[in-house]
Amino acid sequence: MTARFFSSRPPRSILVVCTRRIGDVLLTTPLVRSLKTRWPDTPIDMLVFRGTEGVLEHNPDIRSVIVVAQRAKPRERLADAARIWRRYDLACAATSADRPRFYSWFAGKRRVGLVDPDRVTRLNRFILDGIALSHHDTVHTVESSLEVARVLGIEPVADVVPPGIGDDPARRAAFDARFDAPPAVSLGQPLAVVHPAPMFVYKRWRIDGWAELIRWLRAQGFGVVMTGGPAAAEREYAREIVAASGEPVLNLVGQLSLGESAEVFRRAKVYVGPDTSATHIAAATGIATVALFGPTQTIRWAPWPKGWKAGAELWSLVGSGRRGNVYLVQGEAPCVPCHKEGCERHLESRSECLVTLPASRVIGAVAEMLGLDVPPMRGRSVAADEVAVVDTSALGRRPPE
Repeated sequence: MTARFFSSRPPRSILVVCTRRIGDVLLTTPLVRSLKTRWPDTPIDMLVFRGTEGVLEHNPDIRSVIVVAQRAKPRERLADAARIWRRYDLACAATSADRPRFYSWFAGKRRVGLVDPDRVTRLNRFILDGIALSHHDTVHTVESSLEVARVLGIEPVADVVPPGIGDDPARRAAFDARFDAPPAVSLGQPLAVVHPAPMFVYKRWRIDGWAELIRWLRAQGFGVVMTGGPAAAEREYAREIVAASGEPVLNLVGQLSLGESAEVFRRAKVYVGPDTSATHIAAATGIATVALFGPTQTIRWAPWPKGWKAGAELWSLVGSGRRGNVYLVQGEAPCVPCHKEGCERHLESRSECLVTLPASRVIGAVAEMLGLDVPPMRGRSVAADEVAVVDTSALGRRPPE
């Protein structure tokens, strides 16, 4: 397509559409980075759902962000589309769904986008000038979005770009003041971040496991910073963990933007968190990241390590282990990963594979990432290359986050 459409000049403007959750938007930034690397002087905008734009804060590759309502009425959706009518030389539908293709058709003089292999219909061939097949059952979501770059004839650059807070002195001073909170954090003390609460209960570990981890980190001389979202349930969960640990913790749950959270991660030595967007952000900053996974399919959704190359083998379906700056700790059960919403199949369900995960396994992974002596381990650790027989019928379905 590059030779066909942009052989004589680069596109004058590009729109990348990702109308999904925060983590999906973040994991589309390698596509944006690939486009920017190929055409450094071309401005690139993104169109996302309102409430997800924070993960693009201070992204150097993006000129502006267009936000639309997730549950808009048809009239509102058409009005949004009309405002971007043919404003861009190129529009890219970065996820395989109808809405990104809808907005791309309105916005772009030329369009390319992801399509599931069984959805290559006449309609989608009409909407898109170039089709990138989304093999979501076998590859990471970063690799999926980079198929758009490959269809354009562009070298894929697999850099997940985390948000930030910029260089404004006043904002940085206000941010620095958050750490002036002895005895939780002392000046010059190395920091460890724990991010215990995902959006949904079925992705949680358990309170006493987090408490044991905090006590171990404090015993190693770390100041512990806790991050999390603003929801009341997350704040209460964090308070319960701090109380159970009996240790001083700098609790910033509900107080940080995504850019500020990323800045906290950059200042720390290690991050520990569950299957949530913050864990993807942490991995992208380059911090040593320990990710706790249970029901979710790891091949597609486990964190992308910083500096990992496109096309390089990454995660196995079953097993724990380290890849670059990420250590994946997967729950232990014959059904892992079931790709369901917990054992009871609803968002507030417990996941037995996570709640029974021994704290010693998590602490052992943290110790290995920090180059410390690994404490004796309780429970069986599955080798990263050990493959289990699982039901793969639902692996392509995206779990809620």
